[in-house]
Amino acid sequence: MTIKISLRGVTKTYRVREAGRKRLFSTFTALQDVTLDVRDGEFLTLVGPSGCGKSTLLDLVGGLTRPTSGEVLVDGVPVTGPGLDRGIVFQQYALFPWRTAQANVEFGLAAKGVPKAERAAAARHYLELVGLSGFERRYPHELSGGMRQRVAIARSLAFDPDILLMDEPFAALDAQTRESLQDELLRIWEQTRKTIVFITHGIDEAVYLGQRVAVMTSRPGRIKQVIDVPISSRSSEKDLRSTPEFVRCRQEVWTLLHDEVRKAQAQERGAALPPSRAKEVIGVG
Repeated sequence: MTIKISLRGVTKTYRVREAGRKRLFSTFTALQDVTLDVRDGEFLTLVGPSGCGKSTLLDLVGGLTRPTSGEVLVDGVPVTGPGLDRGIVFQQYALFPWRTAQANVEFGLAAKGVPKAERAAAARHYLELVGLSGFERRYPHELSGGMRQRVAIARSLAFDPDILLMDEPFAALDAQTRESLQDELLRIWEQTRKTIVFITHGIDEAVYLGQRVAVMTSRPGRIKQVIDVPISSRSSEKDLRSTPEFVRCRQEVWTLLHDEVRKAQAQERGAALPPSRAKEVIGVG
């Protein structure tokens, strides 16, 4: 299968001021020697302890920042900045409150110079795709949190990007809405076969959505292991979360994350956590 995204030996460092020392700076390493391939049309989920550099990795692929060393490639071409081939959906909806759902989706198309009738038709199409047909004229404050996130997804899809980068887009939603949007996102992916990189803290979410799950280490973030999820289709009515395949993959991801979560918490608190607390941190048990 063709490789769509490739990270080769990527390291990202920042220069940060030491606490209480105005003129003293130190180097903070967010990512270290990250090598990862994402296949064309693949749904890859990315999990790791808090502060391990997941969002930094997504920013690098999106072209929002540059690596300190190594390279990030899309279709074999080095990423030098943002591009219309990559759409980004963040945890916060970032919708214009004075624009309707349709006008929010149309905004980027208008900036591209797409004619009015064409962008209106495109906006209606993508709002229908995310299940918001009939809500085109609603303002963000008239929509639920899940609906607002659907508008944000529709806005990214309207550019028709090859790649969709998603940074914990469902984290702020209640459990029922989150599961509903997971199914909605899978339906969209199965229709469009876009390449999706999806960051999450939830092991269940990572295994349910991803064809593969990339597990990251504690800071500085590295790819610890990439796990294949042997679930051929998530469209059946069967409860996949109770299947032996799902349970086995979930346990494998948890086992890989167990020590990394303890290390990450030790970095933050200066002392290691017991395993029971590590489970609480990443929502297991």
